[in-house]
Amino acid sequence: MEVFYRYAPFIQDYIYRSGWQSLRAVQNAAGDAIFGTDDNVLLTASTASGKTEAALFPILTLLDEDPPRSVGVLYIAPLKALINDQFGRLNELCEEAGIPVYRWHGDVAQSHKRKLMRKPSGILQITPESLESLMINKHMEIPSLFGDLRFVVIDEIHSLLRGDRGMQTFCLIERMCRLAGCNPRRIGLSATIGNPEAAGEFLAAGSGRPTVIPRFDGGKEVWRLSMEHFFSTDPQADEETGSQAQTNGRTGTAIQPDAKADAAFCPPEPEPATDQAPKAADPGMGYIFEHTRGKKCLIFTNSREECESVCQVLRQYCEYNREPERFLIHHGNLSASYRESAEEEMKDDDSLLSVCATATLELGIDIGRLERAFHIDAPFTVSGFLQRLGRTGRRGEPSEMWFVMREDHPEARSLLPELIPWYLIQGIALVQLYIEERFVEPPPAGRLPYSLLYHQTMSTLASCGEMTPGELASRVLTLAAFERITADDYRLLLRHLLETDHINRTENGGLIVGITGERITNNYKFYAVFQENIEYTVHAGSEELGTIVKPPPVGDKIAIAGRVWVVEEVDHKKREVYCALVKGNIPAYFGDVAGDIHTRILERMFGVLSEETMYPYLMRHAAARLKDARNTFYKAGMERRYLIPLGGKMWVLFPWLGSYAFLALERFLKIRCGGRLGLKGMSPVRPYYLQFTMKVSEDEFYSITAEEAAEEFDPMELVYPGEVPVFNKYDGFVPADLVRKGFAYGVLDIRGMKKRVLGWKKNLDL
Repeated sequence: MEVFYRYAPFIQDYIYRSGWQSLRAVQNAAGDAIFGTDDNVLLTASTASGKTEAALFPILTLLDEDPPRSVGVLYIAPLKALINDQFGRLNELCEEAGIPVYRWHGDVAQSHKRKLMRKPSGILQITPESLESLMINKHMEIPSLFGDLRFVVIDEIHSLLRGDRGMQTFCLIERMCRLAGCNPRRIGLSATIGNPEAAGEFLAAGSGRPTVIPRFDGGKEVWRLSMEHFFSTDPQADEETGSQAQTNGRTGTAIQPDAKADAAFCPPEPEPATDQAPKAADPGMGYIFEHTRGKKCLIFTNSREECESVCQVLRQYCEYNREPERFLIHHGNLSASYRESAEEEMKDDDSLLSVCATATLELGIDIGRLERAFHIDAPFTVSGFLQRLGRTGRRGEPSEMWFVMREDHPEARSLLPELIPWYLIQGIALVQLYIEERFVEPPPAGRLPYSLLYHQTMSTLASCGEMTPGELASRVLTLAAFERITADDYRLLLRHLLETDHINRTENGGLIVGITGERITNNYKFYAVFQENIEYTVHAGSEELGTIVKPPPVGDKIAIAGRVWVVEEVDHKKREVYCALVKGNIPAYFGDVAGDIHTRILERMFGVLSEETMYPYLMRHAAARLKDARNTFYKAGMERRYLIPLGGKMWVLFPWLGSYAFLALERFLKIRCGGRLGLKGMSPVRPYYLQFTMKVSEDEFYSITAEEAAEEFDPMELVYPGEVPVFNKYDGFVPADLVRKGFAYGVLDIRGMKKRVLGWKKNLDL
């Protein structure tokens, strides 16, 4: 109650009007940290726990007591939709106190932005890309906009911990503070932080302040969780084997997991099948169709292509059953109007529609009371699983997720690795890691972000104008994100940019943006550091549907917005496609998106296959399929061997390593060991297994790989001759030597790979 009485009167009134009986633990803890210290604060609590209000109530109180002379709070969010969602709630909260709230992103009207520029004050909500644009295009206005900035709130900070976009965000915060002469406190908000101390260091970098991480009892999480498996055609796993596996998921019994976890399971109640499936229908889609009827659900997929495919199929089910269409679609390539329409429809509590979605609905957008989420196949990360699970279960109800794992029947002559249901095992591993250990992926360490270094160099020159090389280095290299990059590396980059006309040298010896560089920095796509494909805007009449890559020729079909369209015209100069609606079902393509899976997940997958536990959330088919997979695992001797013979000179290696250690292993085997092993025909299925032929025996394989791993070698040796491994958006503008160095030292997990290789022989010797 002390925190409540410390709040400003208008905050207290808001709480009374909302009918709250008491403050939650997170709100008391946040109030103590924000009112009681001058430090940064990292606030971690489950989804829908009230984190945003917990942070904003004390912040707004402090602003009300001592109004700032500029924008007082900069709220940075990873998605425009999240900003739009928070905007209405913030306006309602701040209206009585006269604290204005502004939005700034690509879909916001210029009149709204001009109002802020005329009288900077209150709260500004912005995306990292729009903040980049502001720094370049409104450079002279930064001191008046942010001269008295008190707080920077970073929402869903976990989404910014694992790539260039997060480092860009903190580069911009540092640059803005230096330019405006302000020193705001940073407040990070997230539901899924695995290592709070590491995230706290990330949040504080360059701020000159420590980070407080409030500890509090958030209470027990209760989940309704199920996982079912389907072959694309009958028979299903339990029908094939005659298994009568029964699980608690079918009886409705509540299960208490490991005592270390603050979560309990309450499996979903089984429901009778009611759908009429089209002929040759996918049983997994039929399962989703029947269990979304009369409910408000999210259906998550791992890619936009799969999202389109799933939506098409489910809409065909509606048509076949003569039901009203009840499936919407939401992903990043759809137009803003399509996405916002789906969001508005879902906010209606009486709506019984379901949305097929990607990560665009993973973050904290309020789309009303969702009854359950489905997930097709396994997500790549524990963090993603928790975020998607947390979209449901608001307003006092348990979170509920139904996994649907799908695969084709193995062919009669399929080799060993194709007999393992990798997505099913991965899904179980993700769940178990959190239940047993509260594991969530930590921020990656040791990166050399040369692509971002190029971007921030060009952004600084574009915004500030002419600078000497020393001035430019003092502005850019001193940013916390670049602490591992040397002055020699930076000189190499600047010389390369001079040679390629990205920057020019003036008569006075200063540096300015060159003609080639202007073409890049003057394009709105420069503001983003994440990789983008060359996209074409798709139109149907006067309606904009969204964007695609690689448009087909006129007369061919495309899939977008959950429907199929025939292409009538392609304007390559304007990058526009004009189409008309037709019936059908075809795959979509929006560009490649790679998954990044942590080594702990692969290690737990080994555990799933080697133990006898039958997990309480597994449904009938999934339990039978897991039993089959374990039989395969033990018959092949995989519990005691990493290398398994497939016949003749062919072998399969199961390293149980995450994406970047697996990539390092591939290269290590080819480059360091290939000649001694007589290795040929390597075929990786990342990050699960490697198939190849070799001339040596199994014992010789372990001895040779252990000898090579025990030697010290330069990571640059694992880059192929002449290879320039472009991973990030601006790598193509960086000197090839730096790209190679960044890949070898910052991407490949050589340490993790070496540890595993040395462990093989050690374990076998035991």
